[in-house]
Formats: sequence, C-alpha cells, structure tokens
Amino acid sequence: MIVCGADPGLGGALAFLDASDLSAVEIFDIPVFQLTRGGKSKRELDLGQLVEILTAHRPDHAFVEQVAAMPKQGPSSTFSFGKTYGALLGVLAAYRVPVTLVAAVRWKRFLAVPAAKDACRFRASQLLPGAASHWPLRKHDGRAESALLAVYGTRTLDGKGGT
Repeated sequence: MIVCGADPGLGGALAFLDASDLSAVEIFDIPVFQLTRGGKSKRELDLGQLVEILTAHRPDHAFVEQVAAMPKQGPSSTFSFGKTYGALLGVLAAYRVPVTLVAAVRWKRFLAVPAAKDACRFRASQLLPGAASHWPLRKHDGRAESALLAVYGTRTLDGKGGT
C-alpha cells in the first residue's frame, strides 16, 4: 500500500511511503513556477506537475495536513495558500484517492514530535534514517513534515500506535 503524506503549502511537499517497506520513501516539493505580477515575482502552483507526480505514484490513501487561515497572514497569501490546498484535494478526489485530513497537533503528538523549531526534521530523521538526506536545511521542513504525515498514515491504517 502506498501512502501519501502532504504538507500542502507552496513550500510544502508530497511524500510517498510504501507501508510494507518504510525505507522506500519518495519525496517531491510541491511543484511551483515563478511568474511576475505587478512587477513582483510570485510563486504559483504548477498544477500540471502536481498531476504528473500523483499520476506516477497513485497512492492508495493520502494524509493531508488540515490547514486554516493563519493570524496576521494577508488576504493575498491566504488566498494563494487556500488555492494550493484546494487544488491538491481536488486532484486527489479526481483520482479517487481516499483522503484523511489531520491537524498538525494530532499527528505531531501521535509521533512524539518535540516542539522545537527543527523538531520535524529531527524526528523524521529518527523514524526514516534512510531518507534524512531529503531535509538537510531548515527550509526543507515541509519535506520532513510530509514524510512524517506518511508515517502517521501507515501507522494509523495498520493499527500500530505511536512511537
């Protein structure tokens, strides 16, 4: 069974984990392209690339971090974030992939992820040591979170508890 973990922001990622072989994890940054609007460079979801990634991996189940608007986030960035989140859910629905939305506090508690800033990368390296090279930098925390969501998914689907 292939489980997808998704951190849905433009800085997020998709992780595909084979539930029978936790060393077999593939990670892809959420595909984006740069465009210029009003003289400013903006990142936009590359929907075609997203479809290609999901077509190639066809997960049996997806665990997507449940998100909401953030305080102090501007309307433009909130709209962009929501558009990416909705597009991801829409493509998964089109492929009839069952989706479980999971609040960050829930999966982090379940996997005993500490509260420290780099905790996701640290914990992901503990649980998936063979994949640690995917998140060497702080900016790669979305990769680690997507991998942890996939681990959470495999553990909840097969009935195994946390750590």
